[in-house]
Amino acid sequence: MHNETTRPGRSDLSRREFVKLAVTAGVTVSAAPLWAGEMKNDMLYRPLGRTGEKISALGLGGYHIGLQSDEAESLRLIRTALDRGINFLDNCWDYNDGASELRMGRALRDGYRARAFLMSKIDGQTRAAAARQIDESLNRLQTDHVDLMQFHEVIRPDDPDKIFAPGGSLEAMLAARQAGKVRYIGFTGHKDPAIHLKMLKVAAAHDFHFDAVQMPLNVMDAHFRSFEHQVLPELVQAGIGVLGMKSLGFGAILNSQTVTAIECLHYALNLPTSTVITGMDSLKILEQGLEAVRTFQPLTPEAVAALLAKTAPAAATGEFERFKTSTTFDGTLHNPQWLG
Repeated sequence: MHNETTRPGRSDLSRREFVKLAVTAGVTVSAAPLWAGEMKNDMLYRPLGRTGEKISALGLGGYHIGLQSDEAESLRLIRTALDRGINFLDNCWDYNDGASELRMGRALRDGYRARAFLMSKIDGQTRAAAARQIDESLNRLQTDHVDLMQFHEVIRPDDPDKIFAPGGSLEAMLAARQAGKVRYIGFTGHKDPAIHLKMLKVAAAHDFHFDAVQMPLNVMDAHFRSFEHQVLPELVQAGIGVLGMKSLGFGAILNSQTVTAIECLHYALNLPTSTVITGMDSLKILEQGLEAVRTFQPLTPEAVAALLAKTAPAAATGEFERFKTSTTFDGTLHNPQWLG
């Protein structure tokens, strides 16, 4: 076993100086020094915003662990990830009609729950729908609480208003937190950074501070409708945990034949992300993610520029980020009843 060490090459730049550079000087966050992290047994751990929690820089995506034909393989995948140092587990009330949460709940028996920072998401935007989905998620996951619960698919301009309206889902989330069912609260979305910014603005108007925000962060996002450029600096400045997703664009970015999977993961890890959530549907893909963390070193501005230059032509129209440009990935559009 390797001894616990601090990641070499970490910048001495303070958080305050980092934010000043990234926000006021207009410097792309990806070109700024690496967000603080600590290596322990080949896994990098980073702070989740200002919560005081330390989570693995690589997160296990919940959707993909519901895809195996043999459930035993899903359970083995989840437990192997935890055994190898991944403690951040992603899930959602609607993934695979609940199968992802059911499988994760079974995998977290026998002491594994205590080793996980468990996150799930709900779709309901009314108090009643949200409260029901929170309880259903807890039941499937076989736990009395999740560490982080998020409002899922904030993808329409009026979603923030509905969530924060009287009788909206925020009321259920706050009640769940008060009851000890939820420790931290966040939101996710994959469509447009403007909607993320509105969600933050509406939250501020209600004197509410999110603990975490999940969004696409990848080598192509920087070129098209960019969450990295528009939202990421706001989160860093506010001390909100950054959950990166779609680092490989659900595999589409690899189809562009411009970058490798390891390059994609290294780019996302180089951002000030608390964790990079990636789909792992086999032990082979899990090993790929672990290798990306094990070999990661902070990228130089020149290395970042080279990756962005390679992907710029393919990224220009959002062709390989169809979660932004199509409705294919909009689960609540196809299932409006989930919203309540």
